[in-house]
Amino acid sequence: MAAPLLALQNIHLTFGGTKLLEGAELIVSPGERVALVGRNGSGKSTLLRIAAGQIEQDAGDRFLEPSATVRYLPQEPDLSAFETTLAYVEAGLAPGDDAYRARYLLEALGLTGEEAPATLSGGEARRAALARVLAPSPDVLLLDEPTNHLDLPIIEWLEGELASMRSAMVLISHDRRFLADLTGATVWLDRGMTRRIEKGFAAFEAWRDDVLEEEERNRHKLDRQIVREEHWLRYGVTARRKRNVGRLERLAGLRQDKREARRSVGSANLEATHARASGALVFEAEGVSKAFGERTVIADFSTRVMRGERVGIVGANGAGKTTLIKLLTGELTPDSGGVRHGANLQLAVLDQGRARLNPQTPLKDALTGGGSDTVVINGAPRHVVGYMKDFLFTPEQANTPIGKLSGGERARVALARVLALPSNVLILDEPTNDLDLETLDLLEEMAADYPGTVLVVSHDRDFLDRVATSVIVAEGEGRWIEYAGGYADMVAQRGAGVSARPQAVKPAKAEKSPAATPAPQQARRKLSFKDKHALETLPGEIERLAAQIAALNAALADPSLYARDPDAFARKSTALAEAEAQRQQAEDRWLELELLREEVEG
Repeated sequence: MAAPLLALQNIHLTFGGTKLLEGAELIVSPGERVALVGRNGSGKSTLLRIAAGQIEQDAGDRFLEPSATVRYLPQEPDLSAFETTLAYVEAGLAPGDDAYRARYLLEALGLTGEEAPATLSGGEARRAALARVLAPSPDVLLLDEPTNHLDLPIIEWLEGELASMRSAMVLISHDRRFLADLTGATVWLDRGMTRRIEKGFAAFEAWRDDVLEEEERNRHKLDRQIVREEHWLRYGVTARRKRNVGRLERLAGLRQDKREARRSVGSANLEATHARASGALVFEAEGVSKAFGERTVIADFSTRVMRGERVGIVGANGAGKTTLIKLLTGELTPDSGGVRHGANLQLAVLDQGRARLNPQTPLKDALTGGGSDTVVINGAPRHVVGYMKDFLFTPEQANTPIGKLSGGERARVALARVLALPSNVLILDEPTNDLDLETLDLLEEMAADYPGTVLVVSHDRDFLDRVATSVIVAEGEGRWIEYAGGYADMVAQRGAGVSARPQAVKPAKAEKSPAATPAPQQARRKLSFKDKHALETLPGEIERLAAQIAALNAALADPSLYARDPDAFARKSTALAEAEAQRQQAEDRWLELELLREEVEG
């Protein structure tokens, strides 16, 4: 094995009396790509800053090969000391580095180099910072959330650029697809300690679950051993106690081990508050167009969203994803075309900027609205501290101002607020930003189990694959097309990701006549995988319910049943009403899907 370029060994660090790192290690060899993963607040960014030499550990050793060059990408880059983005990027070059590469990277990332740092958005500042650390082609790249605030075309470009580099890398990211594609080793930072597996992130989650299960088994064995030793202490022969001082000391040691064991932090509990079901049709757009000045954002777009669907919306920054959602929900009026809403819609909206969170508001007031200690979830009141614990907050944080929380904690607050609102339509704008992997898993499960409809704007390809039943993609020039399935299904059908337009769907720029529109519409109007499955299985379900109804009617036809067993008569009557309602719902759904299938095939 090659000698390491960078090594952290037995790193200890305490912040404010809390032990953050307790013997953590990180070793990076030439060309190695390492995923650094762990819960929000576990110390990943701190460990990366120690590796970059930006902060000093309390104890432990940091080794950097003397000739090795290191570049570090922070989560919040500071460009304030520079007049332009080009000056900022060029300041990161060392003598002998290729100055042309700075301009190339800025252009590839959508910047000119002439931008004033004070005018940059969060995404633009992130892109300039990426150009600065990539331009020197360093021996070691330390990247903290490199995909934050980036859209899918830039993420896919960045993934290709990093894959082509010879640099060793340590990557912190909430984007699982990004980590799985790039890494060959994984370091898990958990309760101040690190564990390492010589496999990429794709193998991490199964390995982590095995480790936690083994820990639980060992903890159970320790508990049983303590019980045995305590039983001996109480009931053992008194005359032998002096000869068993060692055993008493061992019992004290076991108790100390139990007290000092730092158990894995519990998981968040994400549960949405459900409103009464909406109508079968949620949104229907027909020939919708919207322009701002000379720029057409949406041109002649049509779609139908049914109850229970989970629709992903993807595209480059500025393509009009938020505009499309606002048109569907009625917040914006289209220039032409129309949008029809189904019955009884109740929306809950998670906005990307978490703009509804006042940084001065205490955490408990942000969840309750102030003036109360309770939150109503699915009609039942809950104390706010209990609800906070569902989202991994401690009781001591109840009065902490929102502005003092970390990015991941603010993301959990925003989720907690939205999920407390009664809804049957969830609008999620970049919901995965700043969430740790465990909370992402639970968010996916919640979205998949949500009984209503979900519209989600996201650059997280893995999240879209796990959640979406269809994906609407910005094709450019105001054209949007809907594809069945998740992101990978869209790529398979389209022939490319959102970073490039496939040859098959390129329009001729000179032709914008109505005759040019049917092809995109035909590509859009496809049954989702869920719809196709329902079409296949609903007839069997209807037959099963019909047989159940016939059996219940036959039982209730017995004139002596009520006199013989009134409770059984009541149960069968209730079951009959429920079965008839379920059959009616299944028949309505099948008819609805059959009409849609005929429309698509026609």
